[in-house]
Amino acid sequence: MIYEIEWKPIATYTYFEEIDFILLKWNEVEVQKFEDLVYNFLAALSKTPKLGIYNSKNDCYSLVISKQTTLYYKIIEDKSQIDLILFWNNKQNPIQLKKLLH
Repeated sequence: MIYEIEWKPIATYTYFEEIDFILLKWNEVEVQKFEDLVYNFLAALSKTPKLGIYNSKNDCYSLVISKQTTLYYKIIEDKSQIDLILFWNNKQNPIQLKKLLH
């Protein structure tokens, strides 16, 4: 079964934040690599939703998609849907992550 991917507003916002960060620090080639990486992971995730690690405390899954970025998402079984919650830059303060996930 293929799960539909639903981008929540904060996921969209943080995705573009990561792109801006990559562009600022590196270049457009690296941005394209990141975008390709994300979409390859999303394609795999739509087929295998439990690819990530479940965290019962936050009631969501996390999936490291690159050394610097982790994707947080929820599986909505009854809708065959994956809600993308947040793209997290792993170098940020983890206290902020807890605030965003609650």
